[in-house]
Amino acid sequence: MQKIDGTIASPKGFFADGNHCGLKYKNPDIGWIYSQTPATAAGVFTTNQVKAATIIYTKEILLDGQLQAVVVNSGNANACTGTQGLKDTQKMAALTAEKLEIVPDLVAVASTGIIGKALPMEKIAMGIKSLHKGDGENFANAILTTDTFTKNVVYQTEIEGVCITMAGCGKGSGMIHPNMATMLGFITCDATISSLTLQQLLSELTEVTFNQITVDGDTSTNDMVLIMANGEAKAAEIQVNTAGYEQFKKLLQTVMEDLAQMIAKDGEGATKLIEVVTNGAPDDFTARMISKSVVGSPLVKTAIFGKDPNWGRILCAIGYSGVPINPEAIKIELGNQIVYENGIPTVFDGQLMAAELSKAVIKIFVTLHQGWGQGKAWGCDLTYDYVKINALYHT
Repeated sequence: MQKIDGTIASPKGFFADGNHCGLKYKNPDIGWIYSQTPATAAGVFTTNQVKAATIIYTKEILLDGQLQAVVVNSGNANACTGTQGLKDTQKMAALTAEKLEIVPDLVAVASTGIIGKALPMEKIAMGIKSLHKGDGENFANAILTTDTFTKNVVYQTEIEGVCITMAGCGKGSGMIHPNMATMLGFITCDATISSLTLQQLLSELTEVTFNQITVDGDTSTNDMVLIMANGEAKAAEIQVNTAGYEQFKKLLQTVMEDLAQMIAKDGEGATKLIEVVTNGAPDDFTARMISKSVVGSPLVKTAIFGKDPNWGRILCAIGYSGVPINPEAIKIELGNQIVYENGIPTVFDGQLMAAELSKAVIKIFVTLHQGWGQGKAWGCDLTYDYVKINALYHT
């Protein structure tokens, strides 16, 4: 497997573009992804009971397991907009299909931005008309809200003698606590695979990637992850319980994990990525829950921002994770420094600890000594800027 430079349009047969239509002040705010042939597709969606019109619409059309395009707007969530919101979503799909000369039922729709405002459909219509089979980086910019950088990842691997390319693109800065939720993620691939197999893989891998990130504990009304595989690499269909299937699964997990980490790193106001690794749990699920409890703790996040090696906050988050533990058996490490072991704090090197907590990526290791389960979670520190951004978001 090799990581390469590229965008969501890098796999064979895919195109993308983005442009500015006036939903935001000046930055790109409308974009699309297009496959020259219909692709098998799968999706995972927000668990929030309040769902945007785009979620309701896209879940429905995905029942057939095929997509050929995705159209996305930022700056307006089209959530809590009633029946008009659903009509506007359907109109976005119809306008996109007309421009691309494809069937409307093959067009997924996603939105992100402020909740409770109707879409300005004249601007949306002009924006869709302005799109071309163009630049994938334009698409990456068009889906951003409070993000500070675009999120692209592309990998290639050889499966049964054929080069397969998979690309991912995402956004998400605040309201990040997936389950599945709070982000937009798009994955394209030129492999041949059934929609059923694709859905099973996406759902399974979401649990260990996107569902293991948290920025602020809020679950969005809008967000989704979609994957499209158009078969344009002209390889044999990937079958379950084969070596090719395992290679494809590894490829997909790598793309999803890279995207998840980029989204966590770019939390609103964040200065550090936090990775929590739990080992020695009774099972993998328990390990994942403990990791996510630690990385989601506001007290842990603020301690990391302040470069404070406060192991007590970490231990506290482990204790309220909802899974049985033995506090006397736990070991906690901040980077390469052991801070708690055998039920008591340890003496650590202050200078080395200061260096660890000054890094851009802070790693916390938790060892339970209760089994062989392991799991990871990702998040970011909680800063003054997070409060500032969200206090002024609507205005």
